[in-house]
Amino acid sequence: MQTVFSGLAPLVIEDVADEGERIAVRARTPQDTAACPACGASSGRVHGYHWRIVADAPVDDRRVVVRVRVRRLVCPTRGCRHTFREQVPGVLERYQRRTTRLARQVEAVVKELAGRAGARLLAILAMGLSRHTALRALLRIPLPAGRVPRVIGVDDFALRRRHRYATVVIDAETHERIDVLPDRTADTLEAWLREHPGVEVVCRDGSATYAEAIRRALPDAVQVGDRWHLWHNLCEAVLSEVKAHSTCWATVLDAPIYDGPRAQTTLERWHQVHGLLDQGVGLLECARRLELALNTVKRYARADRPERILRVPKYRASLVDPYREHLRKRRAEDPGVPVKHLFEEIKGLGFTGCLNLLHKYINQGRADADRSHISPRRLARMLLTRPDNLKAEQRQLLSKLTAACPEMTQLATGIRDFAPLLVPHADNADALSRWIVQVRGADLPHLHAFARGLERDRDAVNAALTLPYSNGPTEGVNTKTKRIARQMHGRAGFTLLRHRILLG
Repeated sequence: MQTVFSGLAPLVIEDVADEGERIAVRARTPQDTAACPACGASSGRVHGYHWRIVADAPVDDRRVVVRVRVRRLVCPTRGCRHTFREQVPGVLERYQRRTTRLARQVEAVVKELAGRAGARLLAILAMGLSRHTALRALLRIPLPAGRVPRVIGVDDFALRRRHRYATVVIDAETHERIDVLPDRTADTLEAWLREHPGVEVVCRDGSATYAEAIRRALPDAVQVGDRWHLWHNLCEAVLSEVKAHSTCWATVLDAPIYDGPRAQTTLERWHQVHGLLDQGVGLLECARRLELALNTVKRYARADRPERILRVPKYRASLVDPYREHLRKRRAEDPGVPVKHLFEEIKGLGFTGCLNLLHKYINQGRADADRSHISPRRLARMLLTRPDNLKAEQRQLLSKLTAACPEMTQLATGIRDFAPLLVPHADNADALSRWIVQVRGADLPHLHAFARGLERDRDAVNAALTLPYSNGPTEGVNTKTKRIARQMHGRAGFTLLRHRILLG
């Protein structure tokens, strides 16, 4: 009895009965005095008795029901309440139908699984609750006491992608969740910061909305940008530059530039756009006359020569690839050979694809010329990879490709000089200024745009490169938030989702 029902130790157990699917325990409170909840005076004078029925932790995969005889006592203080019902702290709480230890087990399950999933697991554990009761038990769990740390991190996450977003605030030093705001507007974050004074450092991403809110509410606070986003933005700029110079490094690989209908259209559009620009026509008017999107016209206008618009063709692996040499040989011997005859020939060699696939393969020109064995994305990845992590043949190939033109050499140098700045150091602010001057002297327009973005948020970027704080912990909380939202199939309202995030 003392081992199995140790959680009922403050009670006096009188009987335990096996009722098949459940175990019934009959108990009573001890004959000690109890304190009045209003005035605190002790009383042992009994006014009457009544029974409370509560559930306890299951035993042997069976429910345990406890019937407890509780006393109603008379308060000895004149003018206080006439009678009161005694409570048993640690076992019976006011208005509860479950013992304290069973409530702790239920809370542990619903804290991780919430409603439906929590109810299913509790049913297996012989603690049957409906999904609604499970959610009520979850929302009754008290949230951690709110405090205002010195260094916080803020970031947004999607409640409904592209429609509704919320903001999470964490302690950037201990990674503890502080609060969740219902949207990501500047006014909401500004109001929260004004209500919680004491913040000295705020870690954020490149959001101008958050920057403005922090600037208005805490003009003296230090804003720290996110180093991961700095590197990510550089990666995107590098990929765009590699694509723009594909005509340079593709010739090093002896891969011909695609000269099919798409390339001809690209060249014609470049000449049309620059012809109108030379006549003094604006970008918007160019887009209207040529019936192109404004961003497309801007992309053609940025290219100073048409070769920068061309791209090295890249294709996915095809079932026809193993028979490319046979097709090239046959088409060289007989240029007019029907595609259906070629289909029958390679089918006899083991080809398992369809005739339409072969037609598409030949129309793309893949049977007549070798395509580049390296894509712009792969070259950009090699440029952005730590040199020590590259294989010897990759380093040789990279040095060969970066020497294709002066711009590629300058791009590789810019990446190599920027990477060490991501390790916080007091001298990085001056080094960044030198790096920006160096980049502006090169003919790399996409890297120029990246440098302009750094200048617009220069104070936060300097803090990111010189201080040890980062917004990485906030991104980690967002990753866990996505798991919580997926677990509830996106049905959780903001109140429930906020409760689970803060309990995490």
